[in-house]
Amino acid sequence: MKILTKAEDHIMQILWKLKKAFVKDILDQMKEPRPAYNTVSTIVRILVKKGFIGYQAYGKTHKYHPVIEKDTYSNFYLKHFLSGYFGGSFQNLVSFFAKENEIDTAELEKMIKKVEKELKKSENKQDE
Repeated sequence: MKILTKAEDHIMQILWKLKKAFVKDILDQMKEPRPAYNTVSTIVRILVKKGFIGYQAYGKTHKYHPVIEKDTYSNFYLKHFLSGYFGGSFQNLVSFFAKENEIDTAELEKMIKKVEKELKKSENKQDE
């Protein structure tokens, strides 16, 4: 899997939200000033080649759908980001984030409780 460009990511965010869409539908979700239809179409074809998007052909037009789940890409991207900026360490990321954003102890404790809750949910799902 490859890291998406900003434009590719924007289109994927829209497609993950819509689930299935024609290029026109993707374009309709973009804010003004919108790129040209051909620009969006080109980026969509690049995403097909990269394996992020599949399609169903309807004559000369295509309805596109994500092949890569948003969570799968998010996990890949985060691991890539962590390794590039924080030595692969979530601890370094959280420490940096807390320091730079002046997060107090109470807020950090809330974050830890939320993470612990999510981990327990995940563990319970695996046990089923």
